[in-house]
Amino acid sequence: MNIHTYEKVWLVAAMVLIVGFIATITYGSVGLGITMVGDQQPTIEPSEISDDERFGEPRVEHVGENEYEAYVVAQTFAFYPDPIEVPANSEVTFYVTARDVIHSFSVVGTNINTMVIPGEISEMTVEFDEPGEYGIVCNEYCGPGHHNMEGQLHVVPEDEFDMTELSVDADDELELGDEATFNVTVENRLLDDLETTAALEIGDETLEEELTVAGGDLEETTFTVDTNDLGEGEHDWTVTVDDEEESGTLTVVEELETDEETESGNGDDDENDDGETDGGDDDE
Repeated sequence: MNIHTYEKVWLVAAMVLIVGFIATITYGSVGLGITMVGDQQPTIEPSEISDDERFGEPRVEHVGENEYEAYVVAQTFAFYPDPIEVPANSEVTFYVTARDVIHSFSVVGTNINTMVIPGEISEMTVEFDEPGEYGIVCNEYCGPGHHNMEGQLHVVPEDEFDMTELSVDADDELELGDEATFNVTVENRLLDDLETTAALEIGDETLEEELTVAGGDLEETTFTVDTNDLGEGEHDWTVTVDDEEESGTLTVVEELETDEETESGNGDDDENDDGETDGGDDDE
């Protein structure tokens, strides 16, 4: 069978295009990691996001060696959490949903780009090899503040990354001679054990305690300070654990005013008011 030269050229060109398309798709999915957004996640009621165990507290979780999960909520006109912080040399799976209207979750400079629909959960897994900072934008018009809807994704060096949470319960006001207590709770949200130091600074005193917090657990400790050593007045205090810090002010007075004294004071005022009224009646 004789095939015309022009037909041969078009047949070869068509084959080259087909091979090129296949190579492009293969490179995009394997080399660049471009994939379809996962739809295997169950739906979620947008009005119940605050009560959901995953999205009620938007956060990053450590789920395995160099593996993390980020639970992100988009709403007019912000992303939560913001910023999202993950370590370099990690694999992060993003779970993103919307609280109100359709948004998008697009991380500038990466292949993370998905529509975010209320009631649906978009799932994407990405590897971050090097530290860097990326902007997060919404590419779906979501209202008059759409152009201001942005967030941040921070990929920090591994040795600078931690998921430590610090909370402190302390007295606001005490009498001179009382003992001030500072109840410190340190939560380690990484899977690896955390060895750290909790330090309290108040007045001229600095108290420290070494802590070992198991992975995914919390540890509590208490600092006590004699208010006689502080003296009367306001005393600023600071508790630090690694890069976390909590601060406040303790007021030391000579004697606290009791409820009975307050009520008695109010009663005296009432009596004075009555006396003045009676006096007015007598004048009449």
